[in-house]
Amino acid sequence: MSNLLAIPFKKTYPVNIKESARNYIYAHGGGHPDEFKDDIVLWQNLRKDGVGGVVHVNRINPSLLYHAQLVSILSKLPADIDLEISYAPAFQPSAVPITLKNLVFERCGVLFNIASLYSQLAASEDRSTIDGIKRATANYQYAAGTLSFLKLSGLPKLVYPPDNEDTARDLSIDFVSALELLMLAQAQECSWQMAKLNQYKNGLIAKVAARVASLYELASQTIREASPPIKDIFPSDWLPHLEAKSHHFSAVSKYRKSMDEIEGSRYGVEIARLQDAHLEAKKAYDIARRGRIAPPVIQDIQSLLEFVQKNLSRAERDNDLIYHHDVPASSALTPIAPANLVSSTIPAGLSDPSTLIGNGRMIFGELVGWGAKEAINIYNDRKNNLVKQRITDVSSELQDAADEALQRLNLPSALEALERPIGLPPSLLRKAEEVRLENGPAKIEVSIEDVQRLAQQDQAILDEAMDILDNEASEDEAARKHSKLNRLPSHEANIELIEKEKRYRDILAQAATSDETVRQKWDDWERNIVELTWSEEELDASIPSSTISSSAAASDQGRQTQTHARALRVQIEALDDVHRAREQLVRRARALAGADDIRDRVVRAAAGFAQLTEVEPAMFEDVSDEELAKYDRFLQEMGEIEQRQNTILAEIQRRNELFLQSRKDDPVVKEREHALQSLDLAYHKYREITRNLDEGFKVRTGAPIGATLMCSWFYNDLATIFLQFKEACKTWSRLRNQQIHSLTRSFGAMSVGGGSRASPSPSPPSTPIASPTRELSTPPPAPVPVPAPAPAPTSPAPTRKQPPGKSALGLPSINSSDWGFEEFQLPPPPPPRK
Repeated sequence: MSNLLAIPFKKTYPVNIKESARNYIYAHGGGHPDEFKDDIVLWQNLRKDGVGGVVHVNRINPSLLYHAQLVSILSKLPADIDLEISYAPAFQPSAVPITLKNLVFERCGVLFNIASLYSQLAASEDRSTIDGIKRATANYQYAAGTLSFLKLSGLPKLVYPPDNEDTARDLSIDFVSALELLMLAQAQECSWQMAKLNQYKNGLIAKVAARVASLYELASQTIREASPPIKDIFPSDWLPHLEAKSHHFSAVSKYRKSMDEIEGSRYGVEIARLQDAHLEAKKAYDIARRGRIAPPVIQDIQSLLEFVQKNLSRAERDNDLIYHHDVPASSALTPIAPANLVSSTIPAGLSDPSTLIGNGRMIFGELVGWGAKEAINIYNDRKNNLVKQRITDVSSELQDAADEALQRLNLPSALEALERPIGLPPSLLRKAEEVRLENGPAKIEVSIEDVQRLAQQDQAILDEAMDILDNEASEDEAARKHSKLNRLPSHEANIELIEKEKRYRDILAQAATSDETVRQKWDDWERNIVELTWSEEELDASIPSSTISSSAAASDQGRQTQTHARALRVQIEALDDVHRAREQLVRRARALAGADDIRDRVVRAAAGFAQLTEVEPAMFEDVSDEELAKYDRFLQEMGEIEQRQNTILAEIQRRNELFLQSRKDDPVVKEREHALQSLDLAYHKYREITRNLDEGFKVRTGAPIGATLMCSWFYNDLATIFLQFKEACKTWSRLRNQQIHSLTRSFGAMSVGGGSRASPSPSPPSTPIASPTRELSTPPPAPVPVPAPAPAPTSPAPTRKQPPGKSALGLPSINSSDWGFEEFQLPPPPPPRK
C-alpha cells in the first residue's frame, strides 16, 4: 500500500449528444444538421475514451484531445444546448449524480478526471528506483497543473441555474485548491526522497522537508477553513493524513537540521533541534493513530519517532559527559528556510489545445459560432431600438407637438375661415373623406362590443372556477357532518387559490377602468366624429359662411389682417415642409435598417480570432459600434429638423398674435372658425381613439398604454390564463374529493369488521401538484378571435370584493409581473394532523 494519496475519478454516464446537437443546429441556424453528422459522431467517439475511468498512461492523450475538442465545441455552441450531463461526486461514486445542461460542466469534469489520472499514475509508480521517483514527481506536478488550469480556466465559467439547488461541491475553488496543494506536497515529498537517495547535504534535505511540511499544512488549512465547508466531502482519513504528514516532515526537517548542527560542532543546538523534532514526531504519531490512516504512513512516523528519540538520548548523554554546551530555547533557534523544488505544471495539451488537433478534424469548425450569432442579434436589437426610439418615436413626438401647438392656436381653421368665407377647406374635406372611407364610428362600436363580450367571458370563467371551489367546500362540509376529517377545512386549504382569484378580479377591475376612460372619450366626441362621415353637401350646410365687406377689406385694418394671414400661411406651409422632410427621413432610416445586415462582417471578424478561442459577443463590440455609426447622420438630421420646427412654431406663435390683434370682432367669422375648429378637433380625437385601439396591442410587449383601451388581445390572453386557473381548481378539488372517498371506504371497512376506532386519513400525494401550465392533460381552448383591437365595454364591476387597483392611466403590460401571473404551485391537500 502506498503512503501517498490519489484522486479518484468522477463517475459519469452516457449522454445523447446526437439528438441535442442536431436539435440545436436545426433551431438556431448555421447550417443543416446533416452537414455536421460526422462532427457529432466524432464527438460521441471521443467522449468514450476522454472522460476517464481507466488508469493507464495511454489514456492521457485521448483525454487531452477530448478536452481540446470541447474547447472547439464551446467556441461554436453555447454552454446550454439542452444536453443533460451527469457526474457523480468524486468520493461518492454511488451517490445521486449532479445533472446539468451545461457543456462547461462537462469540460470541468474532464479536467478533473485528467488530474485524477495523473495522480493515480503517480501513486502507482515504484518509488524504490530513481526513474520511478522521477515519473511520480512529474505526474504529481501535472496533476497539480491540471487542477490549477481547472481553477483558473474552467470553474469561473461554470454558472449554475438560479433555481438549481444542487451544486458540484467537488468542483468548487476551495476543493480544487486543496487538491492542488496536496499534489504539490506529494511531488515535493518525492523530490525529498530523491534528495535523500542522492545523499544531498543534511542542510539541503532539511530545507526540502520543510517545504513538504508547509505544503501539507497549507492543504489541510484550506480544507479546514473552506466556506462553505468541504471537510465532509473528503474521506474521513484524508485530513488526518495531511495533518500527520505535515508534522512528520516538520520532524524530518528538524532532525536533518540537527545532523547539520552536529557537523558544525554545535552540540547544544543539536539537542534543541532534536527536542523539536521529537515533539513534532509525537504529534504526527498521535494524529495518525487517532485518524486511522494508512499503515505505511503510521510505520514511517513510528520509525522516525524511535530514531529521533534514540538520537536525542545519545546527544544529551554526550553533552552532559563531554561537551557541556548550553541548550537554547526552541524560540531562539533560526527557522529552517524551505526549499521548493516543484511547481504546478500545466500539460502542453491544455495550455495550447490546437497542438493536439493539428491538421485533424475540428468539431463544428465550419459552424458559425454562437458568440458571432449572438453578436448579430445584439446588433439588430440595438439598430432597431435606435431607429425606433431616436428616429421614429422622436418623429411622432414632434408631430404631436406641432399638432398640439396648432390646435391651441386654432390653426389653420382661423385662416381658412378668413380665406374661404364660404365652402369647406380642402384639408377638412380630406380628413372627412378619410373617416368616411374607414367607416370610423362603426368600426369603433364593433370593437367596443367585441371587447365587452370578451370581458364578460373572462368574468364567467372566473365565476365557474369559484363554483368548482364552492362545490368542493360543500362536499367537504357535508363529509364533516358524518365523520371527523383530519385535514384543514376547505376555506383554509384553498386560501392560495382564493387569493389568486382576487388578484385576477383586480386585473379585470383595472382593465375595466382603463376601458371606461377611452369609452368616455368616445361618448364625448361621438357626435362630432359622426359629422365627419357626412357628405360634402351636408358638411357644407352645417358650417356657417362669412363674408368680408369690401370696405373692411379696403381699410388699413383689413389690409393688416390680410398681411398677417399671408405671413402666417407661409409659416404653416413651412411647417408642412418640415413634416414631409421628417417623414422622408423616417422612411430612409427604416429602409436602411431593413437592408442592414452585418452577418458577413461578423463572420469575417470571427474567423480572425485565434483558433479554439471561445468567442463572446462582447468581442464584436467595435464592429457593432462602427456599423451603428452610419445612423448618426439620421440622428443629426432629426436634430436639425427639431430645431427648425421649434423656430417655425415660435414664429407662428408671434404671427398669430399679430393676426388676432388685427382682426375685427366679427361674430359670424368667429362662429365659422368655431365650427371648423370643432370638426378639425373631432378628426384629431378620432385619430387619437383609433391610435389608442391600435396601441392596445403593445400591452403584449410591455409598452405603457396610458389611457388606451385594453383591447381584445388583452382579454384573449386573460382568457387563456383564467382557463388554466380553472383547470387548476378542478385538479385541486378532484384530489380533495378523492380523499373523502378514500376515507368513506376506510370507515365502511372498519364498521364491517366491528372496529370502533376511526382509521387515519389517507396520506396526501407525496409530490406537490404542478403548476397549472404543466398539470393540464388537455390544452385549454383557444382564445376567441376578433377582427381588430377594440375598446372595452363599460362592464359591470365584479361581484366579489376587490381591493383598489392601479390608475387607469398607468396599467402594466399583460406580461408584467405586477399582475401576479407568476407560476405558482397549487397547495396540496394537507397531511393528517396528529
